[in-house]
Amino acid sequence: MATDAPSNPSSNPVTSEFNARSFDRPRDRVAPDSLRGHWSDGAEVALDLTEVTLVVAIKSDCDGCREFINADLEELRVPVVVISAGDDESSEWTGARQSVFVSPEAFRLLDVRWPPFYVLIDPFVHRVLTEGVLFGPEQVAAEIAGYLHA
Repeated sequence: MATDAPSNPSSNPVTSEFNARSFDRPRDRVAPDSLRGHWSDGAEVALDLTEVTLVVAIKSDCDGCREFINADLEELRVPVVVISAGDDESSEWTGARQSVFVSPEAFRLLDVRWPPFYVLIDPFVHRVLTEGVLFGPEQVAAEIAGYLHA
C-alpha cells in the first residue's frame, strides 16, 4: 500500500551514527606502485604511489560515498585517492571537495569488486595493508590507524 506520508528524518539516521565498521579479514595481495586513469575533468594521468596511500572506491547514488568525497579528510593522516570505475558517474562528483580519479584499471589491479570500498596500500612493500567497506571518514580513520606510523 503506497502512502504519501513524508519520511521522518529522525527515523533514517546517517550511517556514521551507527558506528559501522568492516568485519571481513583483509585479503593478502600485491598492490601496484602506480595507477593510470583520468581525473573526472578528463585530464589523463598516471599516479605514482610514493607513500602509504588510502584508495577509496566509490559508486554513484551512494550516500556514504557522497559524504566521504565532501568531507575534510585530514583525520585520515594519509594521502587519499578516490577512484570511480566509470565516466558515466563523473558528473555526480562535480563540485565535490575531493577529486575523483576514473580508473577501471585501478579497480582491477586492487581487486576491488564492490564499491564503496577502501584499500590501504604500501607501495614500498607492494602490499595491501588492509581493506574494508566504506561507511564514512571516521570509520575508515579508526580502521586504518593501527597501520600508520606515528
